[in-house]
This record gives sequence, structure tokens and C-alpha cells, in this order.
Amino acid sequence: MGLQCGIVGLPNVGKSTLFNALSSAKAEAANFPFCTIEPNVGVVTVPDDRLKILEELVKPQRVLP
Repeated sequence: MGLQCGIVGLPNVGKSTLFNALSSAKAEAANFPFCTIEPNVGVVTVPDDRLKILEELVKPQRVLP
């Protein structure tokens, strides 16, 4: 299951810093407005215990979180 989200806020409030912390990315983060104009994309794995339950019920050949 894929999920997409975005970080929205005023200029120079720490959106890129939060993005880097959540995704372990290296997006440019500087102390001036509009430092990041182009969107940054990151992929994060979110653990979900329900996946184990489904795996036990369905018994697939492989599981991709």
C-alpha cells in the first residue's frame, strides 16, 4: 500500500530540516527564505504490525513492507 504526504509551511521554518530528519535525506537546508525551490522526494518505511498478521494468514512467497 502506497501513501504520499507533503510538508507545507511558511518560508524558513524548518521544513527541509524536518524532511531530512524523517527520511535521512540530504536536502539543502539553509538559513534564508526560499532556499529549497524544487521539491524533494524521500521514501520512508513505516513499520506496521498488521503486516505480520496478514503474512501468517495468506502465507505469500515473499513480503515487501
